[in-house]
Amino acid sequence: MAKNNSKIKKNGNGNGASDYSEKDIQVLSGLQHVRRRPAMYIGDVSSRGLHHLAYEVIDNSIDEALAGYCSKIEVIITKDGKIIVEDNGRGIPTGIHPTEKKSAIEVVMTQLNAGGKFTRDTYKVSGGLHGVGVSVVNALSEILEVEVCREGKKFYQKYIKGKPAAPAKEIGKVKNKTGTKVTFLPDKEIFKHTVFKFETIENRLRELAYLNKELIITIKDERDNKSNEFKFKGGLSDFVKYLDENEKSISGKPIYIEGEKENIQLEIAFQYNESYNDNIYTYVNNINTHEGGTHLEGFKTALTRTLNNYGIKNGIIKNDKLSLTGDDFREGLTCVISVKVPEPQFEGQTKTKLGNSEVKGIVQSITGENLNDFLDENPAIARRIIEKCIRAAEAREAARKAKALIRTKTGLEQLSGLPGKLSDCSLSDPAQCELYLVEGDSAGGSAKQGRDRRFQAILPLKGKILNVEKARINKILENDEIKAIITAIGAGLGNSDDFDIERIRYDKIILMCDADVDGSHIRTLLLTFFYRHMREVIDTGRLYIAQPPLYKIKKGKSEFYAYDEDEREEILKSMKVSKKDVITGEETVQSDTKVIISRFKGLGEMNPEQLWSTTMNPDTRTILQVSNENASAADKIFRTLMGEEVEPRRKFIEENAKYARIDA
Repeated sequence: MAKNNSKIKKNGNGNGASDYSEKDIQVLSGLQHVRRRPAMYIGDVSSRGLHHLAYEVIDNSIDEALAGYCSKIEVIITKDGKIIVEDNGRGIPTGIHPTEKKSAIEVVMTQLNAGGKFTRDTYKVSGGLHGVGVSVVNALSEILEVEVCREGKKFYQKYIKGKPAAPAKEIGKVKNKTGTKVTFLPDKEIFKHTVFKFETIENRLRELAYLNKELIITIKDERDNKSNEFKFKGGLSDFVKYLDENEKSISGKPIYIEGEKENIQLEIAFQYNESYNDNIYTYVNNINTHEGGTHLEGFKTALTRTLNNYGIKNGIIKNDKLSLTGDDFREGLTCVISVKVPEPQFEGQTKTKLGNSEVKGIVQSITGENLNDFLDENPAIARRIIEKCIRAAEAREAARKAKALIRTKTGLEQLSGLPGKLSDCSLSDPAQCELYLVEGDSAGGSAKQGRDRRFQAILPLKGKILNVEKARINKILENDEIKAIITAIGAGLGNSDDFDIERIRYDKIILMCDADVDGSHIRTLLLTFFYRHMREVIDTGRLYIAQPPLYKIKKGKSEFYAYDEDEREEILKSMKVSKKDVITGEETVQSDTKVIISRFKGLGEMNPEQLWSTTMNPDTRTILQVSNENASAADKIFRTLMGEEVEPRRKFIEENAKYARIDA
């Protein structure tokens, strides 16, 4: 999650300089433009952009593994905040570049359009095809050091903010060792925060190890002596087992498919469980293609066609009135698709959707042939899968009328309680508007009175919404609070054709819950709902979590608000008061010399003015943006916390109880 201090957008006309001329044209040499506009290359300069630096260096080592020259990668987070990535690949070439007349190491590290991935002779497949990876890391690092072992020699070069401190030089001899070691320290002038999260990098490395079976990847955090090692002989099958370890499989061990056509390699592993959600993860050359693409289309087409034909041919699908759809055939499916494409064409610089048209037919052909053979050889499993698909179709049909009701304008008037509960804003432009989903009628009342009615809408929620992790769509649509949320947002329901992000009525949807156990539970239920049934709201950066203060600190007529214990102590320290002058309790105590600390037990305790100034005013509030940076890790945590299986949840609580905090 990323912090976001936001305010309402305003329209206006900018006035540029009237004497704009050739002298205003700047030419930035080397990597200067990367430092000037870092977000163009890494997305942003928040925690996500920071970790993207590590991924760029790691991906270079992964490309060596894809080429068959690297069997081990080691990642270290040092005590002073540096990242070290070392592999046993071929090592960056060290000779003098024929046209640049300097070491190839320096060329790779300092020039954006330099690399060995523009020719298929060096790398048959690669994730990084833009040639900007490690040079961007160098540009945005305070210090970067590279060591290369190659041809019996060790070479070294150091860079300061992207510029070489000295030419690359040989620093020693090595025996039977090759590889590259990169050490970098992110530049504090560029990044708001420079603290790497062990779990974030660990999740990415685990994912890469699953995608590259037999590759050994280790991570070590020297700050608190945490470490882990990943090696998965089962590859994608092990990945599916990991994702589904909290679910009951109905198809036995994962179904594994692999094949190659026209130099495109395909690997798929999938299985069905008793849940009501489908989870498909797609990768191209180890890049997670969040938006899918032609490889996903090919798989979906083959799955639907093959299962449907088998069910009809073997008399399992008999009801002519009930026509099964692709959504029915994917209920309870957990699947990982990985393709290796020599010349991938991604839609957009973000590389989140594969566009190669030829890939669809290849994936469809290989999947259909292999799946049909599996069904013929395993008729009992085939029957269990198709019977589950039929139950999904029956539930979908039961929900059809409810969905239609929610999608229509007249449905708004028919949904119980909604018109009276939603206090809408006066502006009609979604880009200017935000919706607060507020826990409880009391807090909802304060929010309605304290809001800016122009652009802030309030929807109070009564009690806890349904746990959608344990319910089919027909049951979900029977829940009044969920129906109110769906209709207020206006974009429909589901992660398929039923949902249209273009119809959304608010640019920000903000969850505002109490800072207690019940509030945390309600927030988790809401997050589960959005993740499972409105994931595009998260993917497009529209979902946020409000951050109400925990404490009010009062001295005389002066009031301060603290959002956590550290901030409370900082405020007290700035007041320079002794402990005997600090009173914890009710603010009814009157004193000009004493400091009175009140703990907010819930949003309902705040009056409208307090709620506005601390939690809703765009100029002063802090809100957390919900991101889906690691989809597989997010999916696993939702299954653990909200799924049917009790034991994984018990284990999670036991392992993480030490991190919990209870405030008196």
